[in-house]
Amino acid sequence: MNAPTVPTIFAEARRVARVQRSAARLRSGADAARFLLDDMAEDMIDRLSFVRQTPARGLLIGASSKALAAHLRAGGAEVTVAETANPAEPLAGGPFDFIGVLGQLDAVNDLPGALIHLRSALTPGGLAIASFIGGQSLPMLRAAMMAAEPDRPAARLHPMVDARAAPGLLQRAGWKDPVVDTHSLAVRYSSLDRLVSDLRDQGLGNALAKPAAPLGKDALARARAAFAARAEADGKVTESFEIVTLTGRRSLAGT
Repeated sequence: MNAPTVPTIFAEARRVARVQRSAARLRSGADAARFLLDDMAEDMIDRLSFVRQTPARGLLIGASSKALAAHLRAGGAEVTVAETANPAEPLAGGPFDFIGVLGQLDAVNDLPGALIHLRSALTPGGLAIASFIGGQSLPMLRAAMMAAEPDRPAARLHPMVDARAAPGLLQRAGWKDPVVDTHSLAVRYSSLDRLVSDLRDQGLGNALAKPAAPLGKDALARARAAFAARAEADGKVTESFEIVTLTGRRSLAGT
């Protein structure tokens, strides 16, 4: 029987490019936004402390927080930072006692396959934590994009993972003790442009395999106006981000 074909929604080259641009922006810009990546990293540090996990070898994927790498090294871990590693392919250099993935699972075509590869790269009993923004994120941006092209809206935002489907995916991928958590961050913006800049800073730009053409001048003006129309009394718009976190282990038997 032939294996099912995985739809090509995202372009791997574009996913890698957005990680590289994010890393460069974070290194060069003192005012670059990093609140989502920092939140994910801090949450991982808290989880590692809670389960009293002291990895000997760790792998971090994505534009990772220095704080997370420092935390692992302070505990004596040998840390590999692989900003652009593709979680949907076999991961080199393993096995690892801990794998942390910051923000990359939102743009892989084969999410079940990625979860299997992450599990396979762990030592028996090893822990993986993956965080990314979920399907309830960016309602204000979505509304602005719909207003920009009301007759023929183009695909400009990624389809995002529904957190309700995640437990089943983890179980199918063979993760032991799987846990799915979500929490939300509310961030206030004075302009649509600043929101888009913050997304690019944190590697959340477009990685679609078939991206739409850039918005024309009139469409961009409509998007900005629609976003501004949702401002509160102080002139700022509240945007929300849903952060989905997947936690699980490889079994002690190594399966």
